[in-house]
Amino acid sequence: MADQTTPAAGSAGSQPPPPPRPGDPIPDDGLDPTQVFASPPPPPPQQGTGDDGAVPQDSGPPPPPPGVTATKEMGYDDEDLRILGEVKDYRFGSITAKLANEHIAIPVHPETTFDEQMFLTLLRGSISLTRDEKWRIIQAIPKLSQFQIDELQKILEDERRKFSELSPKHLLQLMKLEQKHGEDWHDLQSFMVQKSAKKEEQSQVDEIRKQLGL
Repeated sequence: MADQTTPAAGSAGSQPPPPPRPGDPIPDDGLDPTQVFASPPPPPPQQGTGDDGAVPQDSGPPPPPPGVTATKEMGYDDEDLRILGEVKDYRFGSITAKLANEHIAIPVHPETTFDEQMFLTLLRGSISLTRDEKWRIIQAIPKLSQFQIDELQKILEDERRKFSELSPKHLLQLMKLEQKHGEDWHDLQSFMVQKSAKKEEQSQVDEIRKQLGL
C-alpha cells in the first residue's frame, strides 16, 4: 500500500501534499479516505507475489498447532523442522494477539455499524499496513461507507488467514515483521494517550478562562 496521496484535480504537474501523520490536524468530520492511500486498498494478498508484505510462493503444509510435534511423515522437510525448533510455539498472529486496543479511539461513525474492537484487532495484526496508514484508516472511519468498512475487514481477515497458512519456512521472517508491527502499535497507543492528555488539559484551560470571563 503506497504511502502517498492522489493529486487533486487541476494540480497536474504539481507535487501532491504528503499524507497526514499522527499529530497533524484532522477535520472534525474525519479524514478524507483519498488521503489514506494513493489508491483503494489492494485485493487480498495472493500467493506467488514477491513484494514486501505480500504472501510469497509456498506449497508446504501450514505449521502444526503449538505443542504438536511436526514430523516428515506430516509433510514437513528439514528446513521446516529446523525453523519450528527455533520459533518454538510462535505462530503468525501470536504476538499481536497479546496486544490490546486500549487507548486507540475510533471517531464517531453514525453512518456505519461494525464491531469496533474486532476491527482494531484485525488492523493491529496487519503486517502490510504501516503505523501511519493504520492511524489514517482510523481517522477516515467517519467518512467510510458501510461497504468500504466491510471490504476492508474482509481484506484484513484474508491477509491474516493467508499468512497463517504459509509453511514453517516463513515463520522467522513473519515473527520479525510481527514484532516490528507490534512495536508500531505500542507507538500508536502512546501517541493516542498523549493526544488525549493534551485535549483534556486544553479543555481544563478553556473552562478556567470561561469562569474568569476571558
